[in-house]
Amino acid sequence: MNNLINQIEALQQISQQLNPSFKEREKLNQQVREFANNFIENLENYPAYVEGNPDFNKLTINSIKKDLAEILAIYNSEVVSKGIKPASGKHLGYVPGGGIYTAALADFLASVTNEYAGMYYASPGAVAIENETLNWMKSIFGFPKDAVGNLTSGGSIANLIALTAARDKHKIKNEKIPKSVLYLSPQAHHCIHKALRIIGLEDLKISILELDELSKIDTSKLTDKIEEDIANGLNPFMVIATAGTTDTGAIDPLSAIGKIAKENNLWYHIDGAYGGFFMLVESKKQLFKGIELADSLVVDPHKGLFLPYGIGAVLIKDKEAVFHSHHYTADYMQDAISADLQINPSDVSPELTKHFRGLRMWLPLQIHGLKPFIASFEEKILLTEYFRNKLTEIGFKVGPQPDLTISYFWYPSAKIDENTFNKKLVEFIHENGDVFFSTTKINGKFVIRMAILSIRTKKATIDTAIEMIQKCLTQTKEAFSIL
Repeated sequence: MNNLINQIEALQQISQQLNPSFKEREKLNQQVREFANNFIENLENYPAYVEGNPDFNKLTINSIKKDLAEILAIYNSEVVSKGIKPASGKHLGYVPGGGIYTAALADFLASVTNEYAGMYYASPGAVAIENETLNWMKSIFGFPKDAVGNLTSGGSIANLIALTAARDKHKIKNEKIPKSVLYLSPQAHHCIHKALRIIGLEDLKISILELDELSKIDTSKLTDKIEEDIANGLNPFMVIATAGTTDTGAIDPLSAIGKIAKENNLWYHIDGAYGGFFMLVESKKQLFKGIELADSLVVDPHKGLFLPYGIGAVLIKDKEAVFHSHHYTADYMQDAISADLQINPSDVSPELTKHFRGLRMWLPLQIHGLKPFIASFEEKILLTEYFRNKLTEIGFKVGPQPDLTISYFWYPSAKIDENTFNKKLVEFIHENGDVFFSTTKINGKFVIRMAILSIRTKKATIDTAIEMIQKCLTQTKEAFSIL
């Protein structure tokens, strides 16, 4: 027995290293605080994009211990200093949120307390907070109180949950799959197609809808397609609209599509991952009329509420359709069955192990209130207008007036093929890296895409972007000898 006790005590001395003392924690906390503060204070001075690969040798895991100062130096040089910087206000390429600081504090608290947010029984407070954020979103988007929802890792899983519910509601399985039709825009996010494969609907008939001149679904053509498919013995069951497309930020005619869906008994899904929270802006509310008609809705707080990556949300009106796929029990979970005061997140999601991600949304809303968020939305709308005006002043062409804060532009070239010219221009923009832009194709035309949503994007950011673009434009003209 003494030998056994000695072995245990020896191992305890080693294993205790995983549970630092108060003094050790204070030292670690101080180093992390200094790193975070230095990063945020100097963020606007960093380029938004840096090409290059990390030194993989520095990232290798081995048995050699390192102190935190050395690790932070590696993290800075090999992670923070490479690729796109999503926290930067100069990241205008995709749809970032910027990652507000108070959400990071919430993540720290959630990790330290390590609350399990999958079952109400395990952590009533954590699940109540998650459900409260969902209730708040129901009130914004006009969903009934008895609708269910889930905070997911992002829009992809949120859309997957909604599509699964639609599949089960309409019993799309076996020989019914090849005859069933889903209608969506060619600008629908690619995660929709990925989700269909995952949930066994790869052989579904996908009807790509025609768009109008503003890249929105042409509803008259939608009605014609549904009637034609029914006449041909097919089974239309679902239509997907987008409230803020990835390519152009367009909001489909939500109300008109909702009415068509109801008339034809279609499940109506709206992907508002990027644009949904702009509904809080008074001047944009009319664009979202009809969002309350949706059977399911996806929004991404890590986009529209400026939170760090890792939190999407889905709302679904038909609880039973969601429970059909996700509500399972097991003998070892029998203690949790009686706790039915709240919907368990694990009952409406593929996740059983559930990180307490709701705190990163709840805490900032509690600390800041809603007013600064709405002001930020309005600011980004005006910055988009300002940017487009500055681009036209220096000779660029811009796409149609955007609904929100995604738009596109290109430089007209009479002497060089425009696609070729603008591809070269983007090469110089990415090489410069001070401000990051992405690209897309609109009706086969290569264009440069702007997405203004980061909490840290300000007027000075746009002025910096214009200065960089002008410099890169000169380089492009020199490359083609057309100065």
